[in-house]
Amino acid sequence: MLTIKQITEDTEKVIRGLEKKHFANAKEAIAKAIELNNKRRTAQGQLDNNLAEVNATSKTIGQLMKEGKKEEAEAAKARVAEIKEASKGLQAEMDQAAEDLQNLLYTIPNVPYEEVPEGASAEDNLVVKMGGMETELPKDALPHWELAKKYNLIDFDLGVKITGAGFPVYRGQGARLQRALINFFLDEARAAGYEEIMPPTVVNAASGYGTGQLPDKEGQMYHCNLDDLYLIPTAEVPVTNIYRDVILDEKQLPIKNCAYTECFRREAGSYGKDVRGLNRLHEFSKVELVRIDTPEHSRQSHQEMLDHVEGLLKKLELPYRILRLCGGDISFTAAICYDFEVYSEAQKRWLEVSSVSNFDTYQANRLKCRYRTANKKTELCHTLNGSALALPRIVAALLENNQTPEGIRIPKALIPYCGFDMIK
Repeated sequence: MLTIKQITEDTEKVIRGLEKKHFANAKEAIAKAIELNNKRRTAQGQLDNNLAEVNATSKTIGQLMKEGKKEEAEAAKARVAEIKEASKGLQAEMDQAAEDLQNLLYTIPNVPYEEVPEGASAEDNLVVKMGGMETELPKDALPHWELAKKYNLIDFDLGVKITGAGFPVYRGQGARLQRALINFFLDEARAAGYEEIMPPTVVNAASGYGTGQLPDKEGQMYHCNLDDLYLIPTAEVPVTNIYRDVILDEKQLPIKNCAYTECFRREAGSYGKDVRGLNRLHEFSKVELVRIDTPEHSRQSHQEMLDHVEGLLKKLELPYRILRLCGGDISFTAAICYDFEVYSEAQKRWLEVSSVSNFDTYQANRLKCRYRTANKKTELCHTLNGSALALPRIVAALLENNQTPEGIRIPKALIPYCGFDMIK
């Protein structure tokens, strides 16, 4: 969440940044935030003056009584009572302005970094790198949903029976491949120095507000109304909230966590051919990386996370590309974000498998996640996260790109985890 200090120190820069992110009401929102802050500060100033007058007047009452000046003492008492009554209204005014300001700030997205490209949609994202192995498939190559049926790996119809569309049932070698990928990703993360976390997959509203899913993505989250809890859309939410209302020591940073969880997304409004098979699900498995860092080191941490995800795709022998997202496609909370996509040879399209973001102080300000420097000064942390990796589209690309007349080949790095080298 933006701070009033950021807004008032460089209003025009913040507005330009928000407009780059296609936040339509940037000028109006910033003007309203400044107005509410001024209202809050004015009320606070008047309250402070009232308190000073009450304290000064109260001190005179006893002395006046001692001197026998009863009428003057009674007048002083009346004045104290009058000020206290007026202060109740000022306090209510100040509290309301502070609440309105807080709610407004929740609706204003993060300001993107200067290197975020201009653009309105995914078509304007910048491809910064391409890599991996090119794939040549036979002319009769099948998409993954047909391969899943042919080899009895995933039953989409059974998922519809049990729950609904977007909740597939993995079976046999398909289930083993899922588990193999999860363990492979976690082992790679631990080898890179990440501590594994196993968090809850439901969170309270405070956690949703802490990382910015609320109120921005409330309609995309599954909500348990009776208990006012939310199914997590990503492990980012519970893992980052470990550090809500925490003051860390600078020596603890950077903190590096990883977590495997199931993730749940309503994906409201998603229709058409791009949602077939594993392309877009309501429940899916994902391994997430989360870092808490100092402002001075967070860009290096971001690059290390990008290198880590790229290394996974290389080991999986998949063709990939890395995109720097433009202002119109970057998430509500991110200051900068890179997407990783793998190429689906059978579908002839790129599939997003990871987003790696630096949120600067945006989430930390919501979370009150801070660290104490060597000179005992308290500063806001930077938070970062990235998928390493989300499984559905990885599985889709692995099945499609490795199909042969004999079966589906398993990449060398996964064979020890799968226990087989070919799906037959």
